[in-house]
Amino acid sequence: MSLPASSRSSIAAAHPLPSRRTSSLPIVQDSSSQRPRSDLVATSLTASTRHYRSMLDVEDPPRLDPLNPMSYDELYAGQPVPSDLDRLAMLDTFDSAGSVADRHVDLLPSPITDNRNIVRRKLTGYVGFANLPNQWHRKSVRKGFNFNVMVVGESGLGKSTLVNTLFNTSLYPPKERKGPSLDIIPKTVMIQSISADIEEAGVRLRLTVVDTPGFGDFVNNDESWRPIVDNIEQRFDAYLDAENKVNRMNIVDNRIHACVFFIQPTGHSLKPLDIEVMRRLHTKVNLIPVIAKSDTLTDEEIMNFKARILSDIKYHGIQIFEGPRYELDDEETIAENNEIMSKVPFAVVGATNEIKTADGRMVRGREYPWGTIEVDNEEHCDFVKLRQMLIRTHMEELKEHTNNLLYENYRTDKLIAMGVSQDPSVFKEVNPAVKQEEERALHEQKLAKMEAEMKMVFQQKVAEKESKLKQSEEELYARHREMKEQLERQRMELEDKKTRIESGRPLEKEGKRKGFSLR
Repeated sequence: MSLPASSRSSIAAAHPLPSRRTSSLPIVQDSSSQRPRSDLVATSLTASTRHYRSMLDVEDPPRLDPLNPMSYDELYAGQPVPSDLDRLAMLDTFDSAGSVADRHVDLLPSPITDNRNIVRRKLTGYVGFANLPNQWHRKSVRKGFNFNVMVVGESGLGKSTLVNTLFNTSLYPPKERKGPSLDIIPKTVMIQSISADIEEAGVRLRLTVVDTPGFGDFVNNDESWRPIVDNIEQRFDAYLDAENKVNRMNIVDNRIHACVFFIQPTGHSLKPLDIEVMRRLHTKVNLIPVIAKSDTLTDEEIMNFKARILSDIKYHGIQIFEGPRYELDDEETIAENNEIMSKVPFAVVGATNEIKTADGRMVRGREYPWGTIEVDNEEHCDFVKLRQMLIRTHMEELKEHTNNLLYENYRTDKLIAMGVSQDPSVFKEVNPAVKQEEERALHEQKLAKMEAEMKMVFQQKVAEKESKLKQSEEELYARHREMKEQLERQRMELEDKKTRIESGRPLEKEGKRKGFSLR
């Protein structure tokens, strides 16, 4: 049955075919469709059957690509292809209750973490997981973002002005100029935090700026870095405590994601205080050094000053933040990252007021008797590159580096100091036979050690006993000789007396007669 073109177009408009769906069965066209059908066949078709066939009568039916089955070499991705006997043996080992689908899954090679051995499949149609970035985008925009930045530097270097310039908002109100007074200046560095919710093009950002007023303003600045480090560690501890709680649904991230370190524009090199503070901070926070008020230096002085700063940083082993490089980055992204890193340390100028240039443009900058410096002009300063690193290109990288490296290192050291250590055997696959053999070897070593210790103790006690017996024997021998000599003297005396008596000679008078004694 064929329909006119107008009828087919009206049916197609009423019942459009899916654009991404392909039929699994080819359309079979009747070769005898050109011959007139009999009235008996025409009357036997119901209205629904005719309507259905009219929908199937399309000019360009969808077709499936020819099926190209994969070989064993492609399926096993470089692994040895099992023989027929091996596959039969594998089937015999399955549980009799297992289904055919389970057996098919078990016959596949085990997943391998090496990317070189992963079999890449080409999809024949649209699945939908390519929309995952859009889902993440909607979730992130709905939830909002947060960013915590710390500014460290001496007073008068324009920290508040630069923060207001970066985010184009009056986060810090103008400070009141105080006259000279006799008030006692506090002797410790104060930590002040200010937060604000800002929005741009529908994206909300919770910005927290941590300021360190009083840093470097004292005569003795030996421990001026201590309050800064303590504040960073307290934020790490608070996040660690929140992770250890039972309910971890809404954890507020108050960790410092970036630390903008302001360097005084001396034009010489880093001061000892700057080096010491950066050495204390670089393992706990992402350091971004900037040269404050760079409009006080010439281009040549800035270039030489940057070279000396980088030399000092390298000599003292200080790690500053560098944007990561990925394999899939295009040439434009790589060139942009290299250009940003070539400007470190950033020579910046802050200004929130708009001025009128000679050509009539309104720009943010500072006006001097000898000229005008524009904040957003890359030929005048590095403010644009600093803003790109902090906000446009590397804000999420700063947060990930803080979470995955800096915080994890601090967390590991903290748990080890508390006596909590990770058992590496949890993640090892242990063979029971090998484990039993190791335990038997350890038991034999323990028995051998105990046997050696017992032999040593026994030999020591035997030596002590032999020494005592030898000493007693020597004492007995000495007493025996003494008694024998005494008996010999008494015998000689008796023989002498006997001889005197027999010869008739009188005995000698003795003052005291000694009795016979064996002692």
